[in-house]
Amino acid sequence: MARRENGRGVLHGADVEVPVEVAASHRARTRGLLGRDGVAGALLLTPASGVHTFGMRFAIDVAYLGRDFTVLGVRTMRPGRLGRPRLRARHVLEAEAGAMARWGVRRGVRLRLGAEGG
Repeated sequence: MARRENGRGVLHGADVEVPVEVAASHRARTRGLLGRDGVAGALLLTPASGVHTFGMRFAIDVAYLGRDFTVLGVRTMRPGRLGRPRLRARHVLEAEAGAMARWGVRRGVRLRLGAEGG
């Protein structure tokens, strides 16, 4: 599998195209959504199999993705929670609470990451 880099892109495969920020470096994954008041689109943590919401200012939806970007599960997490890692997850997609349902991101959907503006 090709290594991913920090940057921006678009997720395809849901009901809508979702702008996404990719956090591939250890530093970017560690920072995640901490200190933000919201997120436009989604944040893709890669590689990652679990997340926490300690220090978060808002509730988030979390989608666990397999190697092929198939959604393994989606859950909503309030601030101050520790999510259990998903053993088969290779990527984690984070967005504001309620966004995944609006976008049609649900278990079994296969997403695809494309270049921004393309």
